[in-house]
Amino acid sequence: MAAIGFRILPRIDTNRALVALFEGIPASIISDNLSRLTGTWGLSPMHRPGTALLGTALTVRVRSGDNLMIHKALQLGRPGDVLVIDGNGCVDRALMGEIMKNVAMARGFAGVVLDGAIRDSAAFREDGFPCYARGVCHRGPYKDGPGEINVPVSISGMVVQPGDIVVGDDDGVVFIAPHEAEAVAAASRRKLTEEATTMDAIARGAYDDRWIDATLAQKGVPL
Repeated sequence: MAAIGFRILPRIDTNRALVALFEGIPASIISDNLSRLTGTWGLSPMHRPGTALLGTALTVRVRSGDNLMIHKALQLGRPGDVLVIDGNGCVDRALMGEIMKNVAMARGFAGVVLDGAIRDSAAFREDGFPCYARGVCHRGPYKDGPGEINVPVSISGMVVQPGDIVVGDDDGVVFIAPHEAEAVAAASRRKLTEEATTMDAIARGAYDDRWIDATLAQKGVPL
């Protein structure tokens, strides 16, 4: 019988062609096309500005302040995986530092999304390995468990499933279910085209903002 609280489920592999659909699309555009209801808040990019994140979620849930199962996930991961770690939002102990970051990089992980704290923050800031975390703390973790791998996790109150597509940039991180990937990517590409048209209109002095007064009129606001 497995120890209570320790669980490692089979990995969920996502078609890499679905992941590639989101190359070059900003997180904000994707968020707009997920009804502006999804994605993280309160997590900060700890890496060098301008770094993009794209991969699939290898999920980990841990006891607050304990990183044993994160180490195990580093053993199990494959190139292109994003470690998505539910650390209960606690920032009183760091769950990752420079050593674990370098292990993840060496093994081809695409990045880390951690609802918890890191340490050795200067090492994260100075390279282009994507890492989003809730805070920084010098105090190190326990390594006793329990924890679970490849289970649904909660990141900033959002449920993330193993195998979800992960996209991040300077604005934050969003997650896309694989079965919605094609529709979300297509809508996001259309939104990019619309915004490019708007930017061109602004540059030409032809920006149309009549929608503002139209909306106020619908609310009965005298203009």
